[in-house]
Amino acid sequence: MVTVVAKLVHYLHLSRRSGQYTMNHDHSKKTPDGTSFDRSGSQDSLDELSMDDYWKEIENIHETRGNNHEERVALVMKEPDEGELEEEWLKEAGLSNLFVESSCDSVESVVFLSTLTRTQRAAVEKRVETVTQTMRKKNKHHQVPDVRDIFSLQNDSKGKVCDGNEPSTVRTNESKNEMQGGTKGPQFSLGTDEQKSPLEDMPASDTDINLEISFSEQAANFKDSSVGKICRGGGGDTLLPNFRVPKDKTGTTKIGDLAPQDMKKVYSLALIELTALYDILGTEFKQQKAVKIKTKDCGLFGVPLSVLLEQDQKKVPGTKIPLIFQKLIAQIEEATLETEGLLRIPGVATRVKSLCQELEAKFYEGTFNWENVKQHDAASLLKLFIRELPQPLLTVEYLKAFQDVQKLPTKKQQLQALNLLVLLLPEANRDTLKVLLEFLQRVIDHREKNKMTLKNVAMVMAPNLFTFHGFSSKTIEQSEFVMAAGTANVMRFMIQYQKLLWTIPKFIVNQVRKQNTESQKKEKKDKAMKKLLKKMAYDREKHEKQERTPNDADVPQGVIRVQAPHLSKVSMAIQLTEELKASDIVARFLSQKSGNVQTLKKEEVFLYEIGGNIGERCLDDDTYMKDLYQLNPNAEWVIKSKHS
Repeated sequence: MVTVVAKLVHYLHLSRRSGQYTMNHDHSKKTPDGTSFDRSGSQDSLDELSMDDYWKEIENIHETRGNNHEERVALVMKEPDEGELEEEWLKEAGLSNLFVESSCDSVESVVFLSTLTRTQRAAVEKRVETVTQTMRKKNKHHQVPDVRDIFSLQNDSKGKVCDGNEPSTVRTNESKNEMQGGTKGPQFSLGTDEQKSPLEDMPASDTDINLEISFSEQAANFKDSSVGKICRGGGGDTLLPNFRVPKDKTGTTKIGDLAPQDMKKVYSLALIELTALYDILGTEFKQQKAVKIKTKDCGLFGVPLSVLLEQDQKKVPGTKIPLIFQKLIAQIEEATLETEGLLRIPGVATRVKSLCQELEAKFYEGTFNWENVKQHDAASLLKLFIRELPQPLLTVEYLKAFQDVQKLPTKKQQLQALNLLVLLLPEANRDTLKVLLEFLQRVIDHREKNKMTLKNVAMVMAPNLFTFHGFSSKTIEQSEFVMAAGTANVMRFMIQYQKLLWTIPKFIVNQVRKQNTESQKKEKKDKAMKKLLKKMAYDREKHEKQERTPNDADVPQGVIRVQAPHLSKVSMAIQLTEELKASDIVARFLSQKSGNVQTLKKEEVFLYEIGGNIGERCLDDDTYMKDLYQLNPNAEWVIKSKHS
């Protein structure tokens, strides 16, 4: 029986001979949203030739699969019951306990809800309302909490209920005497229009990415304004703007800089923020759910990332990227990245299949002869590895959300959505994707020789990331035929803006800080905890008076004490100035001649912000310490290596 893909391949051969590239018999070029497709002479435009690269890659994939007669188990996409998706969403967002009888006593939920922006709160309310209605239908005689009751919890301590027109975040300037001693606490911007309109806060340049204000709040304010019409993401406008993140005096936070307990909060906030953004822009956001299937528990190809890493870590402790994935990239680069048609020209299908089988048998034994692997074969094996994963590299849950990014109105919003989606990926998927994107950029850097521009690489790689063999043929048909140009555009974005995608937006970091601060306040209000804290404080003060040395004396105002317990017995008192950066403190520490300092290199040690309103955060070199100290005055400052 002739498959859908086979029909496509046959049609493409005919199309190329006649000079036609459209999927129907209309000679006009159409984008997925139905708008007219504008052919541009730009290197980064998606013209007919580059679309031909996409369909040629589909043909190569089909040929490879045709030579593999092994049975593949398709992922069965479970059709969710009414309210099931929303209930799962609340669970993923860390809000499943809203429907537990003891939810009124849940400190975490109250604190979490208190830090949400107006648009984030609306997204949560929408899901809570759906689940509430479903529960009432199923449990007619069971008392189900009203959505208004749930959201009034966050206002109990303030004695005020936020209405739908007010941001639900706790005002940071409303109580000047909340901190001990009546001093004003650190000010957090939680991404709302609390004090002035985000339009006033937006950077002057349209290509600047504002990370201080919630993306969904920006979208809500720009939706009907002329500003919202700039840099639109329609099919004809295919030039990629030179987006950048303006420097932040308190430092840029990258994925990997925060402690695990804070990253859990980041995940929940990113999910809610992404949902709010999609809601505001009128794009449906639904996490897909696949029924669990039996997968291979050993080997290389067709093995879950988690299983691969588990067996790889037995050989190389601490590795975060599958060894076979690393080796295939190294093999491609070992020859040269200047090879014309690299990634586009496929290896010989029969030889690739043979190499695949030989790798399965010999890779972990160390007996595989890599000298026999030609560069194009290695590139084909790399793409095969990605396609053969039991679940997509972009995950079953979020693959459709990645695809739908191209439906968002502006390129800036598309980039914002991708940033949030990367934050939602499991660590193994995210780390592997990062290595892949960095490799693809290195290929593009040699475009003068290899003729592989950004558009070419995106066209070739998109089918490998977005067409997943485990889904039903209907899903493949939609993603390959209808969304071809769209997924290629998303692929271009991920490659072009990869450095921005691994940045944690400041408004999310500030929400994490606010959660930590509010949690500490609520814990202190508990009488039993107060007594315990009082006793501990008394005992500690008594002990410090007995044991205090001159070096441990109270630190003067405007001075911080920097410790390096794993590296040196000596601590440093640092006077804060307007221009003092984290890199200056690290350099001053390295200039010492005590402890293990003499053997260290600058790139091996970092300054960390620990405690106060954050769990732990690795600071980038350009962090201005006085600004950060004002944001988190109760933090400790520690110098250590990244993995100590």
